[in-house]
Amino acid sequence: MKKLKKFVTIAVSAMMATVALTGCSSTSKDEADSGDGKGQVYYLNFKPESEEQWKNIAADYEKETGVKVKVVTAASGTYEQTLKSEIAKKEAPTLFQINGPVGYQSWKDYTADLKDSKLYEMLLNKEMAVKDGDGVYGIPYVSEGYGIIVNQAIMNKYFALDGAKAKSLDEINNFAKLKEVTEDMQAKKDQLGIDGVFASTSLTPGEDWRWQTHLANLPVYNEYKDKGVSDLDKLEFTYSDNYKNIFDLYINNSTVKPTILGSKTVSDSMAEFALGKAAMVQNGNWGWGQIAEVEGNTVKSEDVKFMPIYTGVEGEEKQGICIGTENFFSINKKASEADQKASIAFVEWLFSSETGKKHVTDELGFIAPFNTFTKEESPQDPLAQEVLRYMSNTDLYNVDWNFVSFPSQQFKDDFGAALLEYCNGNMKWEDVKKLVVDQWASEKEAAK
Repeated sequence: MKKLKKFVTIAVSAMMATVALTGCSSTSKDEADSGDGKGQVYYLNFKPESEEQWKNIAADYEKETGVKVKVVTAASGTYEQTLKSEIAKKEAPTLFQINGPVGYQSWKDYTADLKDSKLYEMLLNKEMAVKDGDGVYGIPYVSEGYGIIVNQAIMNKYFALDGAKAKSLDEINNFAKLKEVTEDMQAKKDQLGIDGVFASTSLTPGEDWRWQTHLANLPVYNEYKDKGVSDLDKLEFTYSDNYKNIFDLYINNSTVKPTILGSKTVSDSMAEFALGKAAMVQNGNWGWGQIAEVEGNTVKSEDVKFMPIYTGVEGEEKQGICIGTENFFSINKKASEADQKASIAFVEWLFSSETGKKHVTDELGFIAPFNTFTKEESPQDPLAQEVLRYMSNTDLYNVDWNFVSFPSQQFKDDFGAALLEYCNGNMKWEDVKKLVVDQWASEKEAAK
């Protein structure tokens, strides 16, 4: 897997013209099944939190072009399972998502070659694409970032206290200082008017992706970096203790006790932050909508900041947030030719037309990796702006998204289940580590 850091520059290239739909006059049975020969689109959406936005996009596209776009959204944590079920149907998804090279191996029998598409031509950094030989089978469609989201107003209240362990966020640039500040804030939570420093760690099955995927990226990134690789058949989990450092800090300085985390969802966690019950929460720039839309939200947009996820590794004072993507569009090559063309045209319209780009920027909040977007067409919400700030900070290194190389969704689910058992006191940390190491190796071997 190529390093993802290369693509983070926001395009200032000239705008491309709106892509015209390709007509199709074939009257084959497959194309006749699509209706009028134009073809149609069936998009299987990955993120439940963006379901309404995708439906709005579909409605506008159908109104503008007359091409029907069906949007189905998989429930949280069930995308692979849903795709397996849907792809077997007569009216299967024509547009779906793979999560990098590992996902491609699972779905390569269904992914069309996009090397000659305008979508691939529009990509800022073509090394980002999922390739196999000369073919291009997955196109990244968003640059994203995640870290620790901070409520600056609560932090300022703490910094003003006598005996505060820091006087500004700039002083918190490693795990030791983050731990010192966090534990002092937790001890003074009543003075700060919060229930805990960190919002609850959501460990309900299907809601644990922030920990078994996003947080787990940090130790994997550092092990890959040490070994100069982009994947491993055998992960040693050498940074297991560093993972435990930050995970323990989250669960022991939280709004709730560790033993009830199995009932908590991402929405619960984001609501706690939005309502001012917590000062910090780990999540990505996509989480702004979850904060802003909470009824009774007390957090002002100007107070929402990102801080890197510090775990105690050497040199982390120069670490930024985690920036990359796990989102790659693929076209179902087993769909009719008309439906394949319609699906490619739909995505090209989304990322090149004025109407489409407005949806991308204003509704989906994507930082799009295409040369059709100007700097002014980047999302203006506070977390997207924070991602852009870290992207442009040459004094820091940002952490690549390496979890696209994780063995499988099952591996991640089992890791999440082990984390819950650890929180409940039913599993020792060394057993969590052993599960990760053993299952990683066995699944990578089985995939060969």
